[in-house]
Amino acid sequence: MADTKRYNAQLDGAAFDTLAVRAGQQRTAEHEHGEAMFLTSSYVFGSAQEAAAIFAGDEPGNVYTRYTNPTVRNFEQRLAALEGAEQCVATSSGMAAIFSTILALLNPGDHIVSSRSIFGSTNVLFQKYVSKLGIEVDYVSLTDLDQWQSAVKDNTKMLFLESPSNPMNEVADIKALASLCKSSDMLLVVDNCLCSPALQQPLALGADVVIHSATKYIDGQGRCLGGAVLGKQALMEDVVGVLRSVGPTMSPFNAWVMLKGLETLNIRMKAHSENAMALALWLKEQPNVNAVCYAGLPEHPQHELAKVQQTRFGGVLSFEVKGGQAGAWSVIDSTRMLSITANLGDTKTTITHPATTTHGRVAQDDRLKAGITAGLIRVACGIEDIEDIKRDLAFGLSQL
Repeated sequence: MADTKRYNAQLDGAAFDTLAVRAGQQRTAEHEHGEAMFLTSSYVFGSAQEAAAIFAGDEPGNVYTRYTNPTVRNFEQRLAALEGAEQCVATSSGMAAIFSTILALLNPGDHIVSSRSIFGSTNVLFQKYVSKLGIEVDYVSLTDLDQWQSAVKDNTKMLFLESPSNPMNEVADIKALASLCKSSDMLLVVDNCLCSPALQQPLALGADVVIHSATKYIDGQGRCLGGAVLGKQALMEDVVGVLRSVGPTMSPFNAWVMLKGLETLNIRMKAHSENAMALALWLKEQPNVNAVCYAGLPEHPQHELAKVQQTRFGGVLSFEVKGGQAGAWSVIDSTRMLSITANLGDTKTTITHPATTTHGRVAQDDRLKAGITAGLIRVACGIEDIEDIKRDLAFGLSQL
């Protein structure tokens, strides 16, 4: 224990890259250098009295891996340090993180105002399942503050958004929305998946809760699923309660993988962002590309805002090609190196057609309102050589 105290004390005031490598580690009696992996479902107590005290919360200790595990706790503490949060609660997936947040923090009769520029599965979750809880959801433009203000009702308890949005790269004014929430006793929940804490820290901008699909950039290599909810400890207590009773839990093995992902997060996000910027500039010059959506481009409507809120512009961009769905599918099918998959945040570049994959279950009118046309292609830039990424896209674009 003395070694753990000395080790953690060295991290006071440490920089992001140092925290990403070392925060949260609790060395065992074996004095391991790497993080330990605790693959156990339960824990043994010294006596019935000790078990009762730990179960009741009167004494510290692990109870059951559904909601207490040293490896998962290590991941939670490290991600909390990077996001500047009092507490992180790890979940089995990003969608589990979103649903656990709503289940923990809202009640029947409450109202959510959500951006319409959200992940397709989040849209389905809100419309098909959250509605069953007696919680109403209305949708507004991510970038129109007047629409957010007009949509607020007496029973509005939460504003929900992702910024930048997937796949259109729209950027919300998080500080302005945080101010709106504080004036009306609402919670601001920000899905920070596309940026990660390496590029954006919504809590520092006034958000109350940050959500991650750790499956994406936090893992960074497409290996396993995970999610996270972060915020003040008082809010996270109820999220932990959902984990304890419902069980959308991150496994110790996945937490260990995520810990390894966090170690290289900042380095990877720099490379992702550099490749995406270079690809966006190249796509602008291609005759069969109608439009490019990337906040790093000076002509992007929220470019200046993104420069203030984010340290870089991220690895995800989208572009619209001529020929509608047929044209988009032709470009995607012509690639030989890029991975045709709906996942993002991988070291390998991925490509997908949002209208028929990630947002395929969203009603067509809602997709079009969000800017997701039949000719839109999303690319999540990996860290391959940028010239190879361009070359893989060039042939299909030339055939349109």
